[in-house]
Amino acid sequence: MTDTQTTICALASSIGKGGIGVVRVSGPLSQAIAKQMLGFVPKPRYAHYGSFFDQDKIEIDQGIALFFPGPNSFTGEDVLEFQGHGGISVMRSLLGSSIALGAHAAEPGEFSKRAFLNGKMDLVQVEAVADIIDASSEQASRSALRSLSGVFSKQVNKLTRSIIDLRIFVEATIDFSDEEIDFLQSDQVKEKTQAIRAEIEQILHSATQGAILREGLNVAIAGKPNAGKSSLLNALTQRSSAIVTDIAGTTRDVLRETIHINGMPLNIIDTAGLHDSDDVVEKEGIKRARDVIAKADVVLMMYDAQDKKPDFSLLPEDITYKHLLVVKNKIDLTGESVERAQVDGNVQLSICAKEVKGIDLLKQELSDIAGLDSSTEGVVLARKRHIIALEESLESINNALLQLDGGAIELMAEDLRHGGQAMASITGEFSSDDLLGEIFSSFCIGK
Repeated sequence: MTDTQTTICALASSIGKGGIGVVRVSGPLSQAIAKQMLGFVPKPRYAHYGSFFDQDKIEIDQGIALFFPGPNSFTGEDVLEFQGHGGISVMRSLLGSSIALGAHAAEPGEFSKRAFLNGKMDLVQVEAVADIIDASSEQASRSALRSLSGVFSKQVNKLTRSIIDLRIFVEATIDFSDEEIDFLQSDQVKEKTQAIRAEIEQILHSATQGAILREGLNVAIAGKPNAGKSSLLNALTQRSSAIVTDIAGTTRDVLRETIHINGMPLNIIDTAGLHDSDDVVEKEGIKRARDVIAKADVVLMMYDAQDKKPDFSLLPEDITYKHLLVVKNKIDLTGESVERAQVDGNVQLSICAKEVKGIDLLKQELSDIAGLDSSTEGVVLARKRHIIALEESLESINNALLQLDGGAIELMAEDLRHGGQAMASITGEFSSDDLLGEIFSSFCIGK
């Protein structure tokens, strides 16, 4: 757990040269550091322009200093910021002087972690800070901002409270089982449990949409050599991301590119052609291709229209694909038209990647597979752990309903307890140190 009695410092702006660089200090030594490096303690929440000095009173730079006394700051502690010229040497000197005066270099995410530990934000809001920074589309940024503003947290907290209240009611029934009134005979208990389930399902749908906006879909392009996989990658990215020749086996490694469809990140992965080979380099490329294909959310099984049908035996065995989409390419050579059809139980799209025909049809199919709503209004950006927690809570509520129907009220109370804990883990009300360490380790320094 973070030692909030120490003072930390870090570069809060991007690393490298820039017009402005920001060094942030948080902790009990903030005022003392300000007095040494500025000559005074700044008036709270006022911008002060002046010189910055090192521990030996040598001028480092000139810029703006800001001071936010705790608890009215981002971390809930005294926070000091130096905003100077964004040169590497200047930033290094400001950090070095702060450390010389008693501060410690912050760990990744330590500022946000202190904000969480000091009750300034819950875990969902803390994660939203990182998500706003990493957002790759306007829709993702808006959804992350909704999470940061507390929309998701309020929904989760309301549901957690409802589950706890219901559990208290059920446990009271167990404690007063000798009373003549059988509380559980009332339809009210079942109705409340069903209402909780419906709310969880609604939030889960919104969170799933948010997870798609945050993480996107991993789409692997598979097929024989010279099926047009690299041409398809170039058609989707609208640039020459992959080398395209008439020579089979041009792609020998995994190529990755990201595009956006209606704000959804789509991670396109071009793989080496699948075939038997004695070439050491090709064999390694094919091995990597099979690994990527096995882990992909969507596999585009691509084949040459002149081959009549795809060879599914090339795909890794014993893999249950989330989504397998057959792409019939080079229809310009067979005189066929762009179309979507059902063939042997699979969706098949007939396209010509080289002439960029049918690409819009493919993009729409991928969007439909993702299940992304045309409107993301109200969607909050969610992480995989949020989805898992919601699914665990939903499973517990479903089990509670089964126990209610069977009259096993003690087991129902236990299922409600598990459901409430899973829900509370989302905001961090119920969380382990291991979970916190995993979350904050993914943050950048200075946040």
